Amino acid sequence: MTSTQQRTAEADVERGPGRWLALAVLVLAVLLVAVDATVLGLATPFLSEDLKPSGTQLLWIGDVYSFVIAGLLVSMGSLGDRIGRKKLLLTGAVAFGAVSVLNAYATSPEMMILARALLGVAGATLMPSTLALIRNIFHDPKERSLAVGIWGAAASAGAAVGPVVGGFLLEHFWWGSVFLINLPVMAVLVLVGIKLLPESRDPNPGPWDLVSVGLSLVGMVAVVYAVKEAAVHGFRWDIVAAGALGIGALFWFVRRQLTLKSPLLDMRLFHHKGFSGAVLADLLTILGLSGLVFFLSQFLQLVQVRSPLEAGLIELPAAVGAVGAGLTAGIVARKASVRSAVSGGLAAVGLALAACMAIGADTGVVALGCALFLGGLGAGLAFTVTADVILSSVPKEQAGAASAVSETAYELGAALGIALLGTVVTGIYRGFTTPDGVPADAAAAAHDSLGGAVEAAATLPQAQSDAMLSAARDAFTDGFQTAAGVGSAVLFATAVAAWFLLKGQKLEDGIQH
Repeated sequence: MTSTQQRTAEADVERGPGRWLALAVLVLAVLLVAVDATVLGLATPFLSEDLKPSGTQLLWIGDVYSFVIAGLLVSMGSLGDRIGRKKLLLTGAVAFGAVSVLNAYATSPEMMILARALLGVAGATLMPSTLALIRNIFHDPKERSLAVGIWGAAASAGAAVGPVVGGFLLEHFWWGSVFLINLPVMAVLVLVGIKLLPESRDPNPGPWDLVSVGLSLVGMVAVVYAVKEAAVHGFRWDIVAAGALGIGALFWFVRRQLTLKSPLLDMRLFHHKGFSGAVLADLLTILGLSGLVFFLSQFLQLVQVRSPLEAGLIELPAAVGAVGAGLTAGIVARKASVRSAVSGGLAAVGLALAACMAIGADTGVVALGCALFLGGLGAGLAFTVTADVILSSVPKEQAGAASAVSETAYELGAALGIALLGTVVTGIYRGFTTPDGVPADAAAAAHDSLGGAVEAAATLPQAQSDAMLSAARDAFTDGFQTAAGVGSAVLFATAVAAWFLLKGQKLEDGIQH
C-alpha cells in the first residue's frame, strides 16, 4: 500500500461511523487477550486435578503467557510499524485461535506450559497493534481519549470478566473450554477486521533488528524467572545466573537501541519524566489488580468453597468499576489533572488491597464486592490515563513501538503480580503443620498447593481430613492477607511517586491532524 492509498484508507474510516466500528473490532481483540490472562484462575483447581502439576508448574502455567507477551511486545509493536499493523493483527488473530486448541487439549503440565507460551507469542501481535491503530484512526485528541478509554476499559475489565466467563463454562464443560471460546471470537475479528480496519505503517521504517528481538525476549523472561524462583527457593547459583543473564541482555538491548538508526524502541522517550512515570504507573496498577484477582479466585473456591460461577460473579464489580472509570478517565484528567487521576487511581487499588488484609473464610459478598469495585475503579482510571499519555507523546508513525511500551508494562505487571504475590502466598502457605498420622505422600501433596490439600484430604479419615483442610485453608488465608498487604504498600508508594513524576503533564486538547 502506498502512502497516498494509506492516507485515503484512513480518511475513509475517519468519516462517518467507520472509525467507531473499527474501534469495536479492536476492542474485541484486546478484551479477548485480557480475558485469557485471568480466565485460567478459576480453572486452576480443575486443571490441577486433571494434569497434576507441581506448585512451581502451576505458577508457570499461570504466568508464562504474560511473561512471553511482555518479552515480545516491543518487538511485535515495532514489526507492526514496519509490515503494517492490520496485517500483523489479523495474522496474530489466526495464530491465537489455532494455539488455543493446543491449550484446550494439553495432556501434561509441560505441554500446558508450552501451549501457554505459544499463546503468548500470538497474543503479543495483538495488543500493540490495537492501540497503534487507534492512534492512527482517531486524530482528534478528545475523540482519541474516549477511544483509548473504551480500549482501556476493555483491557482492565477483561481481567475481571475472565473469572465470570470461566465460571460459567466450568459449571457446564471441562476446563479446556475456557480456551475454545477464543475460536468464534477470533473468526469474527478476522472476517470483520479485513473489511473495516485501515492499514497503517511507518512510511520509513528501516530494518527489523533480530538481535534486538532476541535480547528483549531473553532479558525479560530471564529476569522475571529469577525474581520468581528466588522468592520461592532463595538465591541458588542457577537462579542468580538467570538473573545476571537477563540483566545483561536488557542492558545490551538498551545500548543497541541507542546506536541503531532504526531502533525497535526509541529509548529517548524515557528521558521524558511524564512518559516514564506513566509506564511505571501502568506496570504497578496491573500488578496489584492481577495478583488480587488470580489468588482471590482460588480463595473463593477453595477456602470459602464457592462454585466457579459464583466466584466469578463475586469478582464482577471489578469489571464494572474498570469500565466506568475507563470511559470517564479522559474527562477526569482534563478537569482535575493527569497526576491527580493517576495517583488517585493507584491509591484506590492500594485501598482495595489493604481491605483484602481483613478477608477471611466468613467474609460476605458485599464486603468482597466493595473492595473489588474500588480496585477496578482505580485500575481503570490509572491505566487509561497513562495509556493516553504514552500514546500522545510520539508521532503516529511510531505508534506501534510506543503502544508496545504501555502493553509491556501491562503484561509484565500481570506476570509479576502473579509471580511476586504468589511467592508470598506460597511461602507462607507451605509452613502449615499437618495433623499427626497423615501419610508422607498426602502431606507432601497438601504442602504443594491448596488444591493438592483438598485432593489429599479426600483420601483421609474424616477427622484427619477436616483437621488438615482447616490448617491448609488458614495458612492460605494468612498468605493471601500478607500478599495483599505487600501489594497495598507498593501501590501507595507508587501513587506518591506518580504525583511527582507526572507534575505538569497534560492530555492533548483540540483537533490535530
